Amino acid sequence: MSENISSSPRHAQVPDSAAGRRFDAVLAELFPEFSRSRLTEWIKSGAVLLDGEPVRPRDPVRGGEIATLNAVLEVEVHALPEDIPLSVLYEDEHVFVIDKPAGLVVHPGAGNPSGTLLNALLFRDPDIAKVPRAGVVHRLDKDTSGVMVVARTVQAQTALVEQLSAREVHRQYLAVVVGALVSGGTADAPIDRHARDRLKMGVREDGKEAVTHYRLRERFRAHTALECRLETGRTHQIRVHMAHLKHAIVGDPLYGGSLKLPKGATDELVAALRGFKRQALHAETLEFQHPITGETISNTAPVPADLLALMKALREDSKAFAERERGRW
Repeated sequence: MSENISSSPRHAQVPDSAAGRRFDAVLAELFPEFSRSRLTEWIKSGAVLLDGEPVRPRDPVRGGEIATLNAVLEVEVHALPEDIPLSVLYEDEHVFVIDKPAGLVVHPGAGNPSGTLLNALLFRDPDIAKVPRAGVVHRLDKDTSGVMVVARTVQAQTALVEQLSAREVHRQYLAVVVGALVSGGTADAPIDRHARDRLKMGVREDGKEAVTHYRLRERFRAHTALECRLETGRTHQIRVHMAHLKHAIVGDPLYGGSLKLPKGATDELVAALRGFKRQALHAETLEFQHPITGETISNTAPVPADLLALMKALREDSKAFAERERGRW
């Protein structure tokens, strides 16, 4: 359920230099706070007039006309504000940068009608309800922790979405995967909805382009900590790519398969692996250009305690194994 809130009409004059160009393209330059697709929808619905008359998106302009925009912003009202604590790494009047904890769902949905990041954002800034999807421009899975940016205005959201589409946003993740990799690399494999299991994504020849770069951060005896950088942003991308490479993320309930315990693992490692009930994936660093000022904004979310504890157990198990091996010689 949603309600529409109309703002005051906005007016802008088409420059003479735009003569002969498509109306929708010119309008996007006159009102850069809105995406071109949204402006096109408004043109088609009659919410945008040229010299007081409706026109089509492809109609050419002459130059000198007055474009009138009667913007209608959709406000989500089915999600209620909730006083949920948020770890805010950066904020100003245009954006929030959030350190999302594992277990926090981004959007309300089936099974999660409340207690989400969106509910928390509405409590912190009620005006964010006027921004599509409450300003969320990219998501993290429920059980993935880490840094994400939220737009507080339509203009900021439009600019951030454009940066993401142009692959200008730096997104680095920490992942702990099964298997001792010997080098980094690039997973370049298209992803789309799984052919049989609709809850999962999968590598498919007819899927959408998906590219993940990864490099070694720390090698353990039978696991590896990786730094993963997203070039694209498909649903479950790192999880799907790592599983496709036969190095699934530890604890991943969808793509990890059965629990794999290294031979001779310490009791501490066995307990750590059995007790890790989410994918060992953390969105560590996010860097983007501020949507209004152009300043570089870079934030890093500290590695959460559960992931640090897992890596410590892996490290100590590797050390114990190496000492046992030395004792045999």
